[in-house]
Amino acid sequence: MITRSDGRLITWNPENMVTQFVEAAATSPDGIAIMGHPGDDAFGPVVDDAREQGIIVTSQNTTLPTIEGKYSSAGFGYVGAELYSAGYALGAESVQRFGLQPGDKAMVWGLLAQAGRGERTRGVVEALEEAGLTVDYLEIDDATNADATAGTPTFVGYISANPDVKLVVTDHGALTATLETYLTSAGLGPDDVAAAGFDLSAATVEAIRGGWTDLVIDQQQWLQGYLPILQICLTHNFLFTGLHIDTGAGFAHKDNVDMLAELAEQQIR
Repeated sequence: MITRSDGRLITWNPENMVTQFVEAAATSPDGIAIMGHPGDDAFGPVVDDAREQGIIVTSQNTTLPTIEGKYSSAGFGYVGAELYSAGYALGAESVQRFGLQPGDKAMVWGLLAQAGRGERTRGVVEALEEAGLTVDYLEIDDATNADATAGTPTFVGYISANPDVKLVVTDHGALTATLETYLTSAGLGPDDVAAAGFDLSAATVEAIRGGWTDLVIDQQQWLQGYLPILQICLTHNFLFTGLHIDTGAGFAHKDNVDMLAELAEQQIR
C-alpha cells in the first residue's frame, strides 16, 4: 500500500486500481505508469481510452502482455520480474536450498485469483508440486492484501492444523516482511519452518538476519519505480518505443544479506 501525492491511499485491490487509473487519466497527464495486477481484460478498455487522449501508458511489476503488444510502439513497456518464471525459480530454489523431499508439506499464500498477477503464485505452486511436495494453497484475502498483519489469525490457524508443514511461501512483499510476526504468533522459532517470499525491504533484511525469513527473490523494486517514469519521458521527448526489462533474477538470503542491507534501508534494493 502506498500514498498518492494528494494523500490518498492506494491499495492493491484490482477494482480500486482500475478506478484510480480512470481518475488519473481524467487529469490529462502526459503519462501514467501502472502496476498490472488487474490484468489485461480489466485494464484494456481504460488504457484504450487513455491512448485515445494521447496519454502515454507503461507498466511495472506485473506484466500486461496483450496491452503491451498493442501499444509497445507507443511507449508501453514493462519493468519487473517475469512473474511465472520468478515464482517457479523461488519454488525450485526453496526445494534445493532447504533439502525438501517428496511428500513434504508446503503452504503457499498467494494471489492465484488475480489474472496476470496470479502467474507468480502459479509458478511457485507448480515448482513445488513437480518436486513431489504436497502444497496447501491459501488465497490472500482483501483485508490481508491491504494490511498484512490482518492475516495473522489465518496463519496461526493454518499452523495449528498443520504442524508438519516444512515450508511457507508468501507471494506478497508485505506478507514476506511480516513473516516474523506470523511465525512468533504461531509459537514457532526461526528454525522450525523454512520461510520464503518476495521483495527485499529493510524489515525483510532484519528477518533474514534473525533467521525468520530464509529466502527472498530480489525484484530490484527501485528499478520498477524509476524506469517506467524514464520510459514515459523517453517516449514523450524522443519517441522511444516500449522497453521490456526483467528485474527479478537474484535471491537474498543469509549468505549475502549484509551486502544488500544498506541498499535496502535506502530503498534502492
